[in-house]
Amino acid sequence: MGILVDGATRVLVQGITGNQGAFHTRQMLDYGTRVVAGTSPGRGGREVHGVPVYDTVEEAVAGHGANASVIFVPAPFARDAAFEALEAGIKLLVMITEHIPVHDAMQVMAFASFRGATVVGPNTFGIISPGRTKLGIMPGGIYTPGPVGIAARSGTLSYEVAAALSAAGLGQSTVVGMGGDRVVGLSFVDLLELFSRDDETRVVVLVGEIGGTAEEEAAEYIRTMSKPVVAYLAGKSAPPGKRMGHAGAIIERGRGTFEGKVAALQQAGARVASLPWEVPQLVREALARS
Repeated sequence: MGILVDGATRVLVQGITGNQGAFHTRQMLDYGTRVVAGTSPGRGGREVHGVPVYDTVEEAVAGHGANASVIFVPAPFARDAAFEALEAGIKLLVMITEHIPVHDAMQVMAFASFRGATVVGPNTFGIISPGRTKLGIMPGGIYTPGPVGIAARSGTLSYEVAAALSAAGLGQSTVVGMGGDRVVGLSFVDLLELFSRDDETRVVVLVGEIGGTAEEEAAEYIRTMSKPVVAYLAGKSAPPGKRMGHAGAIIERGRGTFEGKVAALQQAGARVASLPWEVPQLVREALARS
């Protein structure tokens, strides 16, 4: 059945009249996502690709029963958009927006926790359950349904991994982009727990990167898992002292290095690929043993 979303998820698009909101609404509709409404303050009463537009989330939820929202609102207004959705009862937020101020993101996470809601992102490509629905900006054609769950900090590298898996005949149950910012809603541990409970998922692929401690924390959880984990980590060749990549990819006082993360994952029992296209073979071997 996958995690977090399925074909019944009723999706709201906040910022639907903007260029990105309108474009990706079309892409989501074409994929089969149930986009039931959109919002854009001051533009209520219009339609975008046949989707009705409302001034407020409260109106959209009342009229169409939306239970998930994809946010394409510019960064200075993203916190207010998230708060509006949470106050209206939305239980899953997918925040595509990047460059949201850290304190704004912290306030969103705190309020989402208070409201019992889940936040994917910010600065995420979204979430997809192949063949059922997608909430985000990922290219839907590279994914196929199957037994592999993917949790990723990097969007583009997760696309490479998913495409390689699909080309090898290894489909995916759900693919989630955690987001590359310093403050995000879901951790690797959160997603590993969800995939552990999902009957459809037999192997989990973790796409990590240098910086932070998310992979080391995941390694501690992997020790308790019955399902195999395969990992690929970006940043092996990152030059010291050079600014690059995501806001979350910051090595601090020697913590969060590529070597340290690989060692932690391998000691926990995960197989770690050196290159993205090595992942399918490691997944195939894991499936054969499971």
